This record gives sequence, C-alpha cells and structure tokens, in this order.
Amino acid sequence: MAVKSRLRDEKGVMALWDINSVDPCTWSMVACSPDKFVVSLQMANNGLSGMLSPSIGNLSHLQTMSLQNNKISGDIPPEIGKLTNLNALDLSSNEFVGDIPSSLGQLTRLNYLRLDRNNLSGQIPVDVAKLPGLIFLDLSFNNLSGPVPKIYAHDYRLAGNQFLCNSSIIHGCSDLTAATNGTASRQVQRAKNHHQLALAISLSVTCSTVLVLLFVYWLSYCRWRLPFASADQDLEFELGHLKHFSFHDLQSATDNFNSKNVLGQGGFGIVYKGCLRNGPLVAVKRLKDPDVTGEVQFQTEVELIGLAVHRNLLHLYGFCMTSKERLLVYPYMPNGSVADRLRDYRNGKPSLDWSKRMRIALGAARGLLYLHEQCNPKIIHRDVKAANILLDESFEAIVGDFGLAKLLDRQESHVTTAVRGTIGHIAPEYLSTGQSSEKTDVYGFGILLLELITGPKTLSNGHGQSQKGMILDWVRELKEEKKLDKLVDRDLKDSFDVAELECSVDVIIQCTHTNPILRPKMSEVLHALEANVTLAESSIELNREPLPYGGPYSFSVRHEDPHDSSSFIIEPIELSGPR
Repeated sequence: MAVKSRLRDEKGVMALWDINSVDPCTWSMVACSPDKFVVSLQMANNGLSGMLSPSIGNLSHLQTMSLQNNKISGDIPPEIGKLTNLNALDLSSNEFVGDIPSSLGQLTRLNYLRLDRNNLSGQIPVDVAKLPGLIFLDLSFNNLSGPVPKIYAHDYRLAGNQFLCNSSIIHGCSDLTAATNGTASRQVQRAKNHHQLALAISLSVTCSTVLVLLFVYWLSYCRWRLPFASADQDLEFELGHLKHFSFHDLQSATDNFNSKNVLGQGGFGIVYKGCLRNGPLVAVKRLKDPDVTGEVQFQTEVELIGLAVHRNLLHLYGFCMTSKERLLVYPYMPNGSVADRLRDYRNGKPSLDWSKRMRIALGAARGLLYLHEQCNPKIIHRDVKAANILLDESFEAIVGDFGLAKLLDRQESHVTTAVRGTIGHIAPEYLSTGQSSEKTDVYGFGILLLELITGPKTLSNGHGQSQKGMILDWVRELKEEKKLDKLVDRDLKDSFDVAELECSVDVIIQCTHTNPILRPKMSEVLHALEANVTLAESSIELNREPLPYGGPYSFSVRHEDPHDSSSFIIEPIELSGPR
C-alpha cells in the first residue's frame, strides 16, 4: 500500500488495492508465487504518475517489475537494489530524474534492464555495467554523461545521450567538459550572427529536397506500379539477434498475403507460408489487434520470446512492426503440426507410428521443461495442444506459439482478460478463474499425450463413455480393468509397446489431476517418460526400467486420487480458433 500511496492513479487501475485485504495476490497487476509471495508487478501503460516509493525494496521475492510507459517522476529508489531475486526491471518511458542508483549493481540475477526514455543524468555506474547475468540493457535517450565503462550485457543501447564519451571520440571527457564551459558564450554570439543566414539556407535546401523526393517517388511509382499497399511507415529499432523485416519484405514473401499461402488461422492471427528473397521458406504470423500492444511492450515481449532458444522450441527468426501491423517470422516446418499428421495416412498406414508418437511426447516435454524451469523469466504457454506442436524434417517435436498469449493480453497480470485456448486442452482452474501457471501447461500436455495414444478420432467423435465427454474417467476405468489396449489408436493395429503405454497412461492421469498443486512438474513428467520410452531409431533405451502391465509409475510424490471422480470434457471446441 505504501507503493500506491506515492503514486497518482487517474485511471483507477489500483482501485482494488485495499489496505484491509489480507491477500494482495488478488489485486490487479500483482502476481504471486504458490507460497503467496509477490513475485511480479506488471503496471505498464496505465497513466500512473507521482513517485516510486522506497518501500518497493520490501518486496524481497519480486522477480519482475514493469512500470514502463507511465509518467512516474522523481529519483529511482536505491532500495530497488535490495530486490536480489529481480530478473527483469523495466522503468522506461517515464519521467525519472537523477542518477542511476549504483545499488542496482547488487541485482546479480538481473538479466533484463530498461531505463531508457527518462531524464536520468550522471554517469553509468560501473557496478551496473558489470552485472554478470545481464542480457539486455537499454539506457538510451537520457542525459547521461561521462565515460562509458565496459558493459558486460549481451546487448545494450546508449543512443541519445550526447554527453557520453569514450575512446572513440576525438576529445576525451575532460577536454569535452572544458570546451563546453570555455566556448559557451562565443557559441551564443555566433548563433545570433548567423541565425538568419542559416534559416534562409535551411528553407531553400528543405524545399529543394522535398521537390526532388516527390519527383523520385512519382518516377518510381510510374515505373514499377507495385501492387503493395503500405501499412504505414516501418518503425526503426533493433532487437538483438532478431532480424527486422520491412512490411514490404513480408508482403513480397507471401505474395501480398495471398490466401493460397495460408498455413493456418486462429485466435492470434493468420499464418502464411513465405519465401524470402534469398531463398529460405518462412512462416509469417500476422497478429490480430495490433493496437493491443504498444511499441515498447511489443519490443519487450518479442525480445524475451527471442531469447528462448532450445532444440524443441520454435525459434523466432525475425519480426516486423509498423504503426498498424505486428508480424512475427519463424522457420517453416515442412511436416506441419502433430494435429495434421495424426489425421494423415501414407500407403494406408498412419504417418505417425507408435515410436514417432513417443518421440514427439519426449520432445514436447523437453520444450515445455525449458520454458518452465530453465528459461528466465519462465514462460507459460497456456495452450498446449497437438496443433501447436510442429514437426521438422526429422519429425522432431517443436513447441510453437509460446509467449504469444501474454503478448496479446491487454492486462499484463497473471489473471488474463480472456481465456485463450481450446476447451478440452485447458486446465479447469484456468477456464473458471483465468489463472494460469506452469501446471496449466502440464494439464495440456496430459491431453496431448492422450491424443497421441488414441488418435484424433477418439477425442473428436467419441468412444464409449467419451460420447458424454468423460474421456478421463474412461481412461481410469480401462486402467483399473487392465484393458489399456482399447485406448490405442486402432489404425496402429496393435503395433505399440505395452510398458510405454502403461507409463504414458500413468503420466496422463497425473497431469490431468483436478487440483493443479497435485500435478507433477514437467521435469518429473520428462523423467517418467525417459525412463520408459525406447528410441527406435537409435535402439537405445533411456534408463529404462521395465514395468509389469498394470503397474503404475510413481513420481516423487504420488499425485493420483483414486476417489477423484471428476472429469473434463474433451470436445475440441475452439475459444480462439486453431492457430
């Protein structure tokens, strides 16, 4: 509440921050850990003004703080240096003044820091420049001065600080200061003497330039008559290793977003197949509602998505942002999605045999494990399903569309404004409350694994009790009756591994537990699968311990409740359309 007391909230976004409330985890823009510690403040783009209270340093478990695009003024509280768990801090596009607190150099876990577009002055603290884990640092467009220390960040921005100096500048810092003080009066007098002449010359040059540009534009238009419509001017900025495409580049690659190149369409937008000028095929995702994300927010989220690099994640290749468009560019996956291949047959046989399906399950689990437990900050997918698991040329599972749900949410809190996903793949708590966590993805993985075993027909058309949407109860019943072979896709014609089936069903039951706390972590899920799945292509078992048919695989904690009769409808009804 001390943070609220120092801020002016003209839009009333903190109206529900009640001093009498015992649990701040229910407040808007606040996210908490399972232990009820505040771990995230997402307060960007809310028109907040006033000052940031030093009491912010009392939130010792805080991991993410986003206050960008407000009007907060005053000094940056040095107490932020007490937040030793902080890994992302964004105070950009505010009105902060004064020096950058050297105490920020104590944030050894920080990997993302943006203080750009403020009125900060003084020198860049050496301790901040030397932060060991910093991946991205933006101090651009302030009034910083003095020498630039060696910066350890993987990527950084310093533009727009005219008084910064380093060895590449002809005059050293001392020379620059002396020259500034000694010549100030002469510069004023000289400016007065030449003001009128400079103004006349500038007007003449400007008019001539405009006329020449208009002529060149007209000549180019008449010559080429390109059919492409501009989506307004491309916004110039760079995001680390990501490639920045112009809107015209992506128009050309997709034949002006021709419908014949559509690969898929859903809640996040339309995906087009494209061919770049230098030859590689790409998938261009044209996002819906570009007004939802501001420029700075889009840059921030795309940068974080781009930093997630793993063998089983769809790597973000590049992006395009104009005032009217938001587009993401990915490598093209030649084998489509798991949903496509489960419905595909070659020579009368399913394209995905049992060994490929188990390999896909392993790959998807590894990708989700990276997002949850190895990515910093962690990323929650929120729509794990067969349509979002892509397949490369070797049928390796590639998890796609991660990070996009947060990118397109209007509110940047853990409680979303609209549930994004597919009914049947969404965890019950997410559907009913809008609260998502990594356990939401665990539930979706359980349904994905079930679909890999049964094939799409069982889930969509109904089979036995599934006609009433009671698939999970049906799975438990078959397990108790030791008739799990009835679960397996009939098109596989009994070509499956019994022990792998038994392990997979145990994983499914654990992952789809009604209580999210009792679901396993993805690391536990992956361990269970790796211990019981044989990679046919290499004929090597991964620490396999054969289990008798009907014998359960135990996680570190037994999560299954045999008396839990709850179930969840598995009909593939789209909330936001397929992606």
